Amino acid sequence: MNTKIKVKKLNENAVIPTRATEGSAGADLYACIEAPVTIHPGELVKIPTGIAIESESSELAVFLFARSGLGVKHGICLSNGVGVVDSDYRGEICVGLCNVSDKEYMVQPQERIAQMVVMPVIFADIIETETLGDTVRGSGGFGSTGKH
Repeated sequence: MNTKIKVKKLNENAVIPTRATEGSAGADLYACIEAPVTIHPGELVKIPTGIAIESESSELAVFLFARSGLGVKHGICLSNGVGVVDSDYRGEICVGLCNVSDKEYMVQPQERIAQMVVMPVIFADIIETETLGDTVRGSGGFGSTGKH
């Protein structure tokens, strides 16, 4: 499936998202900052990308994920786990980063800070009900199915 995402630079220093390889699921997002930003242990920061986007379909959304190298090597993750960019949002994409390590990390201008993945969205009608169907699992929650 091939789709198009329009990208508008909001800042002349912004970098258009790029895929590192043909097989990359996501396109890298770049920090659009004038000077390095230090993220101290336990700190949350919001890093602008200098871009806004438009999807060609309301049945697609862009999801922001951490870059594995930043997460595994430096403890830099997305502060909201996964970012969701709705198809009707036209503002600047900013990336919330957090430092879960015990060392400070310095984000450099135009550094790759996250990756965006375009995925289909299924809309469901939300219906209030008094009963739900029975299953073998039932209401068993965290850890209820045991270790494998």
